[in-house]
Amino acid sequence: MTTVRLPLFPLNSVLFPGLVLPLNVFEERYRAMMRDLLKSPDEEQRQFAVVAIRDGSEVAPSAPGLPDQTTRPEQGPAAGFGDDPMRAFHEVGCVADAATIREREDGGFEVLATGTTRMRLRSVDASGAYLTAELEPLAEEPGDEAGALAEGVLRAFRSYQKRLAGARERSLSTGTELPDDPSVVSYLVAAAAVLDTPTKQRLLEAADTASRLRDELTLLRSETAIIRNLPSLPATDLTRGTTSLN
Repeated sequence: MTTVRLPLFPLNSVLFPGLVLPLNVFEERYRAMMRDLLKSPDEEQRQFAVVAIRDGSEVAPSAPGLPDQTTRPEQGPAAGFGDDPMRAFHEVGCVADAATIREREDGGFEVLATGTTRMRLRSVDASGAYLTAELEPLAEEPGDEAGALAEGVLRAFRSYQKRLAGARERSLSTGTELPDDPSVVSYLVAAAAVLDTPTKQRLLEAADTASRLRDELTLLRSETAIIRNLPSLPATDLTRGTTSLN
């Protein structure tokens, strides 16, 4: 089993390969991470791993007495994640490649990263200024009939888009070119659909592309039917997640 060690950035959301991730970094543990990433030679990728949080918070309490008036806030790389951070995170996450890391005058950072490959969390180390993790890269297997399933998912997704646009009483751009590669389709739809975190996590963990596409086809049909009757869902972007306040 081949593993790699990378800085770990837990979030209350799921990152998929190909998804653009903007981050507003202000906590000291994540500032330290970005400072170290900036020390990497320009020719090297500045990578970190993103995992969705099961229990805990992206942001540790930053002032005495908050939110519990009787205790002082936690400090350190694992603050907010309990005694065993491994139990606080979902096991499968995604490697992120930071295309830009810009330091602000206040010492925080604005980061723009892109999800690259799935990985499985094997261990978490809290001995440094920020969490690091031992990770096992996960191959993306096509599965059976992935191509045909991708075509069906794209048709269902177009119908879903139209219903979603109608529910928001606005127009969705139809000029967006959707990809042909089944794995790219599966990740794009998983990221763009308005689904809760556990459902998105399930899609990320799918055994292969075909399994993910089958699940998405069922979900899109169900969600489209729901929107038809409950037209009040929020907007979403096809390739960009919301800016995360760490």
